[in-house]
Amino acid sequence: VVVIDEVQKVPALLDVVHGLCEERKDLRFILTGSSSRKLKRTGVNLLAGRLLLRTLHPFMAAELGEEFDLDRALARGLVPIIDRAPKPEETLGAYASLYLQEEVKMEGLVRKIGDFSRFLEVISFSHASLLNISGIARECRVNRKTAEGYLQVLEDLLLSYRVSAFTKRAKRAISTHPKFFYFDAGVFRSLRPTGPLDRPEEIEGSALEGLVAQHIAAFIAYRGGEDQLFYWRTRSGSEVDFVVYGPRLFWAIEVKNSKRVRPEDTRSLLTFAEEYPQARAMLLYRGAERLVRDNILCLPCEEFLRDLHPEKPPAWEPGGR
Repeated sequence: VVVIDEVQKVPALLDVVHGLCEERKDLRFILTGSSSRKLKRTGVNLLAGRLLLRTLHPFMAAELGEEFDLDRALARGLVPIIDRAPKPEETLGAYASLYLQEEVKMEGLVRKIGDFSRFLEVISFSHASLLNISGIARECRVNRKTAEGYLQVLEDLLLSYRVSAFTKRAKRAISTHPKFFYFDAGVFRSLRPTGPLDRPEEIEGSALEGLVAQHIAAFIAYRGGEDQLFYWRTRSGSEVDFVVYGPRLFWAIEVKNSKRVRPEDTRSLLTFAEEYPQARAMLLYRGAERLVRDNILCLPCEEFLRDLHPEKPPAWEPGGR
């Protein structure tokens, strides 16, 4: 077994690997990297047909077991290098700077590093929200094409991703703009500017939704990627934070950063259930009790995260633990 770490730093190695695969059937290669941008840009041999693509994600609650702490995960995220650092808060604070220095500046991915730094902060306000790239460009004082390029850099560096709208067999007028997420709740918190005009509960709510998103993304990836992650929003304003759809799963999930379930919290899920009665509708909240409201299963968010395991059916599914 031959492991090559950060293979994107020397893209020509892929041609070497290709040659060795032809000559040596006894060799198995594991290639890891934190960016696909340089590989795409140089147009190198990507070992098509010979490579299985796998993605690694921040820790899941199921991996950490008893070590998992929801409040701590919301504050500093679950990136392994940060979670295991002697001083996690200091390491988190340096994380974005590390990427700017090593991956962006040294690789020459953007011309003006100051504009890109500003972009990282501005787009943090879109975390867990609909993406308006024109508005972000205006706020950053760059043109739309530049802002789109910056967003592509973020995605190529695996720092962010977009969640598309669920539109299958829609009976209502549906919003089609994607939602934006940083890949980790702690990284979002480190980049999101705060001040007297920022409400802590607003930032906490976005962090919680992002934490759920990163768990579902990891769950889907580690199960083989058959399922997909969406959100659902009608033009009239009804919104379900997440829809997981695939051959075996159909979940509709709403996330609320509150310790009790209010009647209005289930309205969007009920609207979704009218259109898609096949879906398993769930509301995640910060309380400690499992409830049923309006035929909607209401789960403590921490219970949901701990129970989300790629190799075992969740307790709320038929045949679950």
